[in-house]
Amino acid sequence: MGPKRRHRIRKAILQWYGTCGRELPWRKTKNPYRVLVSEIMLQQTQVHRVLQKYPQFLRRFPDFPSLAHGRRSNVILAWRGMGYNNRAVRLHLLARQVVEKHHGRLPSSYEELIQLPGIGRCTANALLSLGGRNAAAVVDINVRRVFSRVPFAMDTTADLIPEKVAWTIAEELVPRGNAYTWNQALMDLGATICTKSAPKCGDCPVAKFCSSRKHMRPIRVRLSRSEPSYGGIPNRIHRGKIVEELRRLNGKGGITRETLGKRVLTKYTSHNEKWLKGILAGLEKDGLVKALGKNGERISLA
Repeated sequence: MGPKRRHRIRKAILQWYGTCGRELPWRKTKNPYRVLVSEIMLQQTQVHRVLQKYPQFLRRFPDFPSLAHGRRSNVILAWRGMGYNNRAVRLHLLARQVVEKHHGRLPSSYEELIQLPGIGRCTANALLSLGGRNAAAVVDINVRRVFSRVPFAMDTTADLIPEKVAWTIAEELVPRGNAYTWNQALMDLGATICTKSAPKCGDCPVAKFCSSRKHMRPIRVRLSRSEPSYGGIPNRIHRGKIVEELRRLNGKGGITRETLGKRVLTKYTSHNEKWLKGILAGLEKDGLVKALGKNGERISLA
């Protein structure tokens, strides 16, 4: 992609974002903690759900020290409704590391950031671009979709370029001194205009530069996903039900494994005990639950 075309694409997207970008609370702050919380919440969760939980979570845990010194069970309780509860555990561990190893301040280097729990390349670069000093590119699924369709002729809406190629394009296009705004603009473009199944090409600010617009055909691909299940229900759903049942206790003790099993499975019997123990062992390993008592018969949030 030549420099003139890069300049025109950047200009068109930034102008569009200036008038059509979403008003999101984490975009109004330069506080690294608040931006980090939003980034972790937005991993695998839709924006409308994050908008509800984000202010509630910040009221309960407004900074790194309050989160680091809070009980893990209370962090998991505060994460209610977000799903993928492992993120709450990793965020709690991250806060403890920041307080213990970095004096309560988020590290400013990529190498240190990616050593923290729950932070990968995308989240680290989003944080690095926050101050405007680092030209750090960000590639999530929305950005990858934009960089698949605009420079390359995609046959269907399901087609994507390799992630490695998307990162190369992102690093070529990211403007110095304005990386955070640019990254947010790209994510908005992919989330609201260049969508997965029904792109709004007529409203796209870079439609005239798009190589896919004229011949890309809509297609919905359902990937067959093989995953551990029980009774026809994926184990990840059962895990979520278990955590939610324990949340109902509001941190007040635990319940017996048998009672928990009956709440999770409609027809729980002793034949299901081995399966339940396996699920609970996985949750305990992930730091979400703990076994209480001499024989571990009672279960609570970690």
